[in-house]
Amino acid sequence: MLILHHVKKEYGSNLIIQVDQLQFDSGLYWIKGNNGSGKSTLLKVIAGMIPFEGDIVVDGIDLRKQSVEYRRLIHYIEAEPLYPPFLTGIDLIAFFTQVRKAKKDEVDFLVQKFNISSFITQPIGTYSSGMVKKLSLVLAFIGHPAYILLDEPLVTIDKETVPLLYEVIELYTAKGIHFLFTSHQAFDIPSLPHRELLVENHTICYL
Repeated sequence: MLILHHVKKEYGSNLIIQVDQLQFDSGLYWIKGNNGSGKSTLLKVIAGMIPFEGDIVVDGIDLRKQSVEYRRLIHYIEAEPLYPPFLTGIDLIAFFTQVRKAKKDEVDFLVQKFNISSFITQPIGTYSSGMVKKLSLVLAFIGHPAYILLDEPLVTIDKETVPLLYEVIELYTAKGIHFLFTSHQAFDIPSLPHRELLVENHTICYL
């Protein structure tokens, strides 16, 4: 269970997002809102990537008090991820595999599933935006988190990759992993119902 309590994020004097009390249980959650509404900021706050006011706890692990343990339970990818251009995909995959103590066969499955084996030995600086996004999806699924946060996961990936992503989400949901995602594009997995939330006027509520 993921709980946000009196969470607030401001940039200077500008309020970006404010959550009095919000609880995510099991399953998929689609966070909607206009551009600039604070959706991405909310995910970054939950991921522990940027400072904020308030408290966030996942499965009894407090982000402020047990930051290392907390971050092991939350995986996050940005809408348009950026990685050091001199590294290769293999470099990043090896690093994430080691840090997250993932099994090689699970990583090999992801590499094969997202069809990235043909380019992961090349420097990331040579990748197209779609190649970078597919690599980021592989990195998001490496390991055994409680929640995976996907910011616009359908952006820049080709239409052939979309059903592959859905299949992996179904597989990981069956393992007990939960998802929070944003998307301006239709995101529908018939076998996995989702709950929808709206970010508007700097707050978030269920639809």
